[in-house]
Amino acid sequence: MSGAPLDVARIRADFPILHQEVRGRPLVYLDSAATTQKPQAVIDALVRYYTHDNANVHRGVHALSERATQAYEGARERVRRFINAREAKEIIFVRGCTEAINLVAQSYGRSKVGPGDEVLITAMEHHSDIVPWQMLCQQVGATLKVLPVDEHGELRLEQLEALLTARTRLLAVTHVSNALGTVNPVRDIIKRAHARGVPVLVDGAQATQHFRVDVQDLDCDFYAFSGHKMFGPTGIGVLYGKAAVLESMPPWQGGGDMILSVTMDKTVYNRLPYRLEAGTPDISGAVGLAAAMDYIESVGVEAIAAHDRELLEYGTRALESVPGVKLMGRARERSGVLSFVMEDVHAHDVGTILDREGVAIRAGHHCAQPLLSCFGVAATVRASLAMYNTREDIDALVRGLHKVREVFA
Repeated sequence: MSGAPLDVARIRADFPILHQEVRGRPLVYLDSAATTQKPQAVIDALVRYYTHDNANVHRGVHALSERATQAYEGARERVRRFINAREAKEIIFVRGCTEAINLVAQSYGRSKVGPGDEVLITAMEHHSDIVPWQMLCQQVGATLKVLPVDEHGELRLEQLEALLTARTRLLAVTHVSNALGTVNPVRDIIKRAHARGVPVLVDGAQATQHFRVDVQDLDCDFYAFSGHKMFGPTGIGVLYGKAAVLESMPPWQGGGDMILSVTMDKTVYNRLPYRLEAGTPDISGAVGLAAAMDYIESVGVEAIAAHDRELLEYGTRALESVPGVKLMGRARERSGVLSFVMEDVHAHDVGTILDREGVAIRAGHHCAQPLLSCFGVAATVRASLAMYNTREDIDALVRGLHKVREVFA
């Protein structure tokens, strides 16, 4: 499938959860920014692992442990190839994007950021890329600075140079806004930050399911993402870090497998990546994530990106045709998200009525309250797209919105 336009009917056949009715209506799933559905290939990989290979990794000498270790470390190499990291040891398995950011904040941040220093984030960040930096700054006496957004939902990059100072110790920025779909020019942002000697963490939770991510091309110091946002299992995520940067970071958690030796007086820590992976990892999650990456590449990353653009354009036009609907954020480059408000109807009421029509969307602040406050709203309706969505899904959403207007007329 990789060289041609998406055969969406064929793709949908691979996702068993989509073939059901909700409230007596065919399910229309438009909440993939919250979590994506899982193809049969990922489900099969999980079942196969638990049926044939389940054991703990690294320390066992029996056949099952050897197979489990091979699968787990094979998944690490699969992730390395998927994001084009230089070395497998630059791939740290975590529970998700949130844990990855907290790891950086509490390991790199606690060792590199001190009183009077600054951490720079943007007004577009998910709470998972705000709260850990607030906590760090409170702990060490640093200052949190914020790069604002404009009325189109784009970062005010003309203010970036002034906010990058001699005291800036790290810049954290989302690749794609989960609330607006804005795709930020992270490669340019990283280049400008590096020119000032500032390392950069990129929150890629909303990027890896939509288009190709190449961490060497971006030249980011850290890149974080979650498996469940890209057709993999929940409970597994990835922190990529440049090897030299990761080597400088003290362990975040203590426990099994992050040590070489322990006495009551001293612990000698393990090498990367294990030094930052304390305890039994989510082995099956890593196996499922590798299967999800295999599936994405079998479909074709470029074809997925093209489908996303076409569907977003169609959805934008369709929503603009609905009286009383106002789209939030009109960035020049967007991906995967249609966020809007409906005149005189609360977002949660819109979501409730759409659910009765079998249409699953998200209503609320999307863990991005500071961003929504920039637009003077407390909540939006968010329809988020994936490779398995169709124009017919958008049409069902529009029909549901007309039903909302009838109810609240």
